[in-house]
Amino acid sequence: MSHGHVVVIGGGGTGAAIIHDLIQRGFTATLVERGELTSGTTGRHHGQLHSGARYAVGDREIARECMEEVRILQAIAPQALEMNYGLFVALTDEDVAFAPEFIQACREATIPVREIPLDQAFRMEPHLNPEIKMAVQVPDGTIDAWRLPLHFFATARAAGADIRTFTEVVGIHSRAGAVTGVRVLNHATQEESDIAADLVVSATGAWAEKVAALAGIHIPVTPAPGTMVAVKKRLNNMVVSHLHPAGDGDIIVPQRGLSIIGSTQWKTDDPDTVEVPRADIDYLTRRATELMPVFGETPFHAAWSASRPLAGASSNVEDGRKLSRDFIAIDHGRSDGVKGFISIIGGKATVLRAMGEKTVDLICDLVGVQEPCRTAETPLLQHRAFYNPHLVTKGAAS
Repeated sequence: MSHGHVVVIGGGGTGAAIIHDLIQRGFTATLVERGELTSGTTGRHHGQLHSGARYAVGDREIARECMEEVRILQAIAPQALEMNYGLFVALTDEDVAFAPEFIQACREATIPVREIPLDQAFRMEPHLNPEIKMAVQVPDGTIDAWRLPLHFFATARAAGADIRTFTEVVGIHSRAGAVTGVRVLNHATQEESDIAADLVVSATGAWAEKVAALAGIHIPVTPAPGTMVAVKKRLNNMVVSHLHPAGDGDIIVPQRGLSIIGSTQWKTDDPDTVEVPRADIDYLTRRATELMPVFGETPFHAAWSASRPLAGASSNVEDGRKLSRDFIAIDHGRSDGVKGFISIIGGKATVLRAMGEKTVDLICDLVGVQEPCRTAETPLLQHRAFYNPHLVTKGAAS
């Protein structure tokens, strides 16, 4: 017997993890995405699998959570990951002075960390700046930004989830202060229809403000695009990061046959009308060249942006539920008097499974269901099974 029907809005990584967890816990669920799956921010990030080292100095809990989720993803979706490690390199004396604090923070966050001799670093990564002063290795990696969510989607669909692409929510229905469903536009047929729901979850990231407005709710979310630049060669096998407090343009991520430097950040009013500033391309190329001089000599491949959501200081966080220091879910029944509507904001690709878990924990609390999360122990189907149902019987990721 189903615990109720939940509509999830947004076909990115967060939506994928939420619908998978909902189905695992006995809900029926429908996910709608206005474009193709992962066609928003999820499909545009640079694909770093964060060990948490980047965040350790600023927040041990975020860092520890990242490391925990890396271990879980290695177990449930290894095919979507490349566990190629990460190298933080010092360019200046100030960077070297920062290193002890960085290493200690990683250890406190349970992140394996070690300084390695420079000659070893150059053997591992021959394109490193020959003037680097120090190298520290951590268990970073890379994510296939499309395949990882598809593992979740494939597993959810095989278990009964209804996943609809090119289906845009154009209205949210409510009665007596409670959400009753959504109005959707099928972009393939240009027909509108209604989907009834006991709860609606907005997993729309930088578009959360627009979606909430359909329910008459204001969430002060500012879309914050960031630019990334790729060149046409795999220059490094490990993720190479600048050993300093986190900033712009300080990570080079290997992705298949490319190398990607990211990212910058600015604010915009509309995540649908973002253009890449030429100055960002020049800036990121300079920053990448500081880490690996050959980057600036390598043929340009592409530049693009991805919009992350910045929650405003006056958002109803106090009335919602802070799921971690990195992502929050807002129960709009409590904050805005619209029961059965939840928005989840923040997070990162590395912790998508945890975001799904904590969101469904909240849903279970709201409907009075006691059903434990099992997604950390459940191997996911291979991503190909989403499109080829014959592969479902062949088991988990392979």
